[in-house]
Amino acid sequence: MKKPSVIGLLASREAFYYLLLALLLAVVFPLVFDAFRLNLVGKYLTYAFVAIGLVLCWGYGGILSLGQGVFFGLGGYCMAMFLKLESSSPEATSNQSTPGIPDFMDWNQVTELPWFWQPFHSFSFTVIAVLAVPAILAFVIGVAMFKRRVGGVYFAIITQAIAAIVTILIIGQQGFTGGANGITDLRTLMGWDIRSNEAKLVLYYLCVALLFVCLLFARRILGSKLGRILVAMRDKEDRVRFSGYDVASFKVFVFCIAAMFAGIGGALFTLQVGFMSPSFVGIVPSIEMVIFCAVGGRLSLLGAVYGALLVNAAKTSFSESFPELWLYAMGALFIGVVLAFPNGLAGLYRRYLMPWERHLRRRPAQRSGVEGEQVVKEETA
Repeated sequence: MKKPSVIGLLASREAFYYLLLALLLAVVFPLVFDAFRLNLVGKYLTYAFVAIGLVLCWGYGGILSLGQGVFFGLGGYCMAMFLKLESSSPEATSNQSTPGIPDFMDWNQVTELPWFWQPFHSFSFTVIAVLAVPAILAFVIGVAMFKRRVGGVYFAIITQAIAAIVTILIIGQQGFTGGANGITDLRTLMGWDIRSNEAKLVLYYLCVALLFVCLLFARRILGSKLGRILVAMRDKEDRVRFSGYDVASFKVFVFCIAAMFAGIGGALFTLQVGFMSPSFVGIVPSIEMVIFCAVGGRLSLLGAVYGALLVNAAKTSFSESFPELWLYAMGALFIGVVLAFPNGLAGLYRRYLMPWERHLRRRPAQRSGVEGEQVVKEETA
């Protein structure tokens, strides 16, 4: 009898864990949680998109970005602009001095819809913008940095500065972006009320479905030649460059993919929560997103999802009980992860649970082997 290959065993085990996560998200959580808590889980899952992108660009590509909140916010703002225009019809805003524009523009004495708002009347354009706008900004940043071989801690600091700049820009342009309050009072999506419990359940399942699309796409990247090049660049960048590969182009590509994932998460966040503000764009949320990835394991796609769920659930629980201390708890968690288990939850699983699983599988295999030998002896006799 032909023994299964190591690759086959790993693939089957990985498929089992993906199926387990699908059952947890699509079956167990909707049965266990009420509408409010399930909506919270959906909100947590939107951050998992960012964490998956960080696994690609940080865990495998060696590119630590402390500005992923910018791409998350851009995707969220693109969706919020469409939803806000839909709720700002001339009939709904007839009491304004300028009907047909968002309320915050009217409050700030803007008398005409800005040109860059006009295309967001189209839902198709909005979906494309959710992907394209973060990717274009990531491309510009990546080309400017990676072509000049800026990396490591310098790149991380620059992305952190970009997050601060974008936040200040959004707050400063209050008449066009809603300022510090953001874009609020989002009610319908193409006439469909997104505030009802039924709509929140549908949006939750949409989030789960898109999450698995991104997971499988990221897994396809890591299983290809590109994934091996990313690992080689992370470990020996100069050797890869001397081998003839354009390292900067690979870095730009994976950085853009991570930005697109973050943009999808931001758009889904806006749909489920009903608003978008600069508080999800700046330095603090960007660092929190890195913590999600670090806790789950920066080398594990599934670990990133569990990390986002676990950290956000702990954040919600701790902030409800100790609202003034949860930031300190978040910082202590990050320090503890780096010092105690740098590979996150996935690293703990590989170190402690995988040997135990191998032991359990080896015992039935040994018993079946002994029984097989007995059968052969009886047939020979």
